Amino acid sequence: MLENEIKDFWQTHPCGAELVGDLTDETIDEYEHFFERYDRYRYTKEPHILDQLDRMDLKGKRVLEIGIGQGADAEQIELRGGIYSGVDLTDEAVKRVKTRFAIKARKSWERVEQASALDLPFDDSSFDLVYSFGVLHHIPEIRHAQAEIARVLRAEGRLYVMLYAKRSLNYMLSISIARRLGLLAMYLLGIKGEGIYAAHLGNARPLGIMQYLRMSNFIHVSTDGPHNPYSKVYSHSDVERDFPDFEIVSVRKEFMHAPPLPVSWLPLARLLGWHLMVELTPRKKT
Repeated sequence: MLENEIKDFWQTHPCGAELVGDLTDETIDEYEHFFERYDRYRYTKEPHILDQLDRMDLKGKRVLEIGIGQGADAEQIELRGGIYSGVDLTDEAVKRVKTRFAIKARKSWERVEQASALDLPFDDSSFDLVYSFGVLHHIPEIRHAQAEIARVLRAEGRLYVMLYAKRSLNYMLSISIARRLGLLAMYLLGIKGEGIYAAHLGNARPLGIMQYLRMSNFIHVSTDGPHNPYSKVYSHSDVERDFPDFEIVSVRKEFMHAPPLPVSWLPLARLLGWHLMVELTPRKKT
């Protein structure tokens, strides 16, 4: 998997932007309205993000965010007293976060720049905390990335990540069964569909429907859109395997999410939630 393919996808599909109507121009007013729409949507739909940030001891701490998106969490980290730095694979995200900080007159940040998690442009032991929400499961070379994170974290530092949960209703029922059966039926019946369904069927035709629906392929195109090049889902043991330079401090699940199934009302997030919230600390070097 080429990193450039992943970069190109997120450059042309800025994280979450299509959910609230992306920027139509680059005036200050348009940026302000977009950030307002985006933040309202994000924290209304996923209030556990703010809860996670409240759990973190941010005041006066040097914080690195990997994968900065629209800068919503960056602003919240800064508001909670964190001394913020952020990196993203795309220059579009960097531009948006710097614009957000300028418009909001945020002052407690150090560096926001384009960089790969595989080669972080920081000295050893630079940060007290590293935060990454919904990003690291898109990195094929995750063991390389986690080693870089361990390098820039201080010995008693903390890594807070959200990873897609394997033992979730979304993965076990919606992705693995419902969506695959639905697309197979549409394909066999010659139904063209619209929007995301049409895109999936378009992807399937050159590969063949059965190859397309193999979980080794379908997991990538069923988490963040039919053109997403790479995704992975995690169990507790998968985290232990993919983050060998860290020890797990705590794990919990959040967010009942399994489209197209209407499950958000179910009080089962801690058991079957889609977001695996993991806190880790670097292993003691012997």
